[in-house]
Amino acid sequence: MTGVSIAEPQSLSLAERAYDEIRRMIIRLDLAPGDVVREADLQVALDMSRTPIREALQRLARDHFVTVIPRRGMFVSAIDVDELSMLYETRAIMEPYAARLATKRGTTDDWNEMAAVLAETAEPGKQPVALIALDRRCHEIIWRAAGNRFLTATLDTLYAQSDRLWHMYLADVADMGEAVDEHVAIHDALVAGDADRVATLIEAHVNSFDAQVRAAVTSRLGAPLSAG
Repeated sequence: MTGVSIAEPQSLSLAERAYDEIRRMIIRLDLAPGDVVREADLQVALDMSRTPIREALQRLARDHFVTVIPRRGMFVSAIDVDELSMLYETRAIMEPYAARLATKRGTTDDWNEMAAVLAETAEPGKQPVALIALDRRCHEIIWRAAGNRFLTATLDTLYAQSDRLWHMYLADVADMGEAVDEHVAIHDALVAGDADRVATLIEAHVNSFDAQVRAAVTSRLGAPLSAG
């Protein structure tokens, strides 16, 4: 690299928005694994110029959501089932650590905000897709309260990959009610300042999701997955 150009704030904002929108399309399977990713189509869909789209795709490639194959093009990355154990074992280490930090650094405002999110989950008629979005908001509040942007950036990417797996394998069958109940207990422990209990509950929460995905993938593929 001969040099690094500093983008204008507006360009950065558009690139960030493009990243979020394209990643959301990948997570929700509007762009499914193996689909060709065309810059021109995304420019039309997002009503953006080439530059922020290209910056977003470069970042998505770094985060393993898209894959560039020389002389063939760019494709939505597949999720290798052999990598599932690595994804969840990483989350099972980092999420509890973030929760411990949040227990020390979080404020009453953080936990009141989380309580408000949990109140939304209790509203009747909530669909699974809405509940998984609320689950993510609970995690985001904890990450923010942890006060470590490097940790947050990594957890954000890991959760997004988990979210994509949920849409691929569990959206039609998973009962999100149990996950919501787990967050209620996590919230209570955060309010109480019990770091050990928070970490234990978060680890169990992540491992429960891992077990559900494994069962769904195993059922679909007709063969057991390695425990890693």
